[in-house]
Amino acid sequence: MVTEQEIWTLLEQVTDPEVPVLTIIDLGVVRQVEIHDNSCKITITPTYSGCPAMQVIEEDIKATLKDVIPVEVVQTLSPAWTTDWISENGRKKLREYGIAPPENEVDKSVLFAEPPVIACPKCTSKNTRMVSQFGSTACKAQYQCNDCLEPFDYFKCLK
Repeated sequence: MVTEQEIWTLLEQVTDPEVPVLTIIDLGVVRQVEIHDNSCKITITPTYSGCPAMQVIEEDIKATLKDVIPVEVVQTLSPAWTTDWISENGRKKLREYGIAPPENEVDKSVLFAEPPVIACPKCTSKNTRMVSQFGSTACKAQYQCNDCLEPFDYFKCLK
C-alpha cells in the first residue's frame, strides 16, 4: 500500500509545462492528496482560471502514478491560487532559470502609474523597466534590465 507521503514525493517529478524548471509542488498547485482504499484523489488549483496547462498537468499526474495507484485528479477554483503558494525553492529555481519570482506586493501601477521595482534575475540590478504587461505567458510580464540590457520574464504577483 502506497502512503500519502510517497504520492507527494512522486508528484515532485511532475513539472509545469509552461515553466519546466518548476514542479507542481514548487508552484503550490497541488492542494490535497487523499488515499481511499486502493485509489488516490488529488486536488489541484489552476494558477489562474482557464490556465491551458492544467490539462497537461492532470495528464502528467496520471502518467506519473499509473503504475503505483489508480488516481482521480480534481480541479478546484476555491480558494484561488496565489503566488504566495510558490515555495522558496520554487522562487530560487525561477531566479536561476532567468525569471524574476513574484514580489510580495500586488502590481498597483494601473492605479498609481508606478510599476513594481523588479530585480534582474541575471545581475540583481533593480534598474529595470517593464517592457510589456504580458510576457511569454499571461502570468508573466516582460522586463528589461537597464544595466546588463538583458530581457527577462517576471512572474506576476497574484493575491
